[in-house]
Amino acid sequence: MIQLKRIYEPASPEDGFRVLVDRLWPRGVSKERAAVDLWARDVAPSTELRQWFHHEAANWDEFIVRYRQELAANPAAVSALREKCAGRVTTLLYGAKDEAQNQAVVLREVLQSGNSAPGAS
Repeated sequence: MIQLKRIYEPASPEDGFRVLVDRLWPRGVSKERAAVDLWARDVAPSTELRQWFHHEAANWDEFIVRYRQELAANPAAVSALREKCAGRVTTLLYGAKDEAQNQAVVLREVLQSGNSAPGAS
C-alpha cells in the first residue's frame, strides 16, 4: 500500500516506510521532525519541470505527461524505489500545498502500475 502525505504533517507509525519525493529539502522541516527513511531525489521532477509546472492547475495534464517521460527515462531509479516499497506500507512525502496535483500523486500511480511510460496508468 502506498499512501501520500505532506511532509509538514506529523509523522505517525501508520506511515510505515517514509519516502520524501521532492528534489529540494522542504523549508522549515528538520531532518528529525521529517523522520524520512529515504530521500528519493532521483525520482523527483527535474528542476526545469518543477519550475515550469509552478503548481498551476492549467499545467497539470501536461505536467503528468512530462513527468512520466522523465520517469520512463530513469527506469533503474523507479524500479529501485518500487522494490524498496514492495510488501510494506509506504508513505510518499511531498512539500506541495496542493494535495491533489503534485508529483507524489503521479509517482504513486507509476509505482502501483509497474509502468512509467507516458500515458500509462
